[in-house]
Amino acid sequence: MKLHVRVIPNARRNEMTRREGEFVLRLNAPPVEGKANKAATAFLAQFLRVPRSRVTLLAGENSRHKIFEIVGLELSDVEGRLA
Repeated sequence: MKLHVRVIPNARRNEMTRREGEFVLRLNAPPVEGKANKAATAFLAQFLRVPRSRVTLLAGENSRHKIFEIVGLELSDVEGRLA
């Protein structure tokens, strides 16, 4: 599954929400030297309860809008975790 996420770095805490049909990931990591990308990958793996090796950043390395590939999950699984 491909998951389109808007990442907001330097947040107070790590959390994932859904606003206006868009997944929003707030991270307390800074957007420097790939720290936010690593934190986003780790947070998604933990939040979705999958091994970190199943979460891959496909696009958006230098952008707030990122596309992650998550192996073994469907969109309904992600939405269920948010509920």
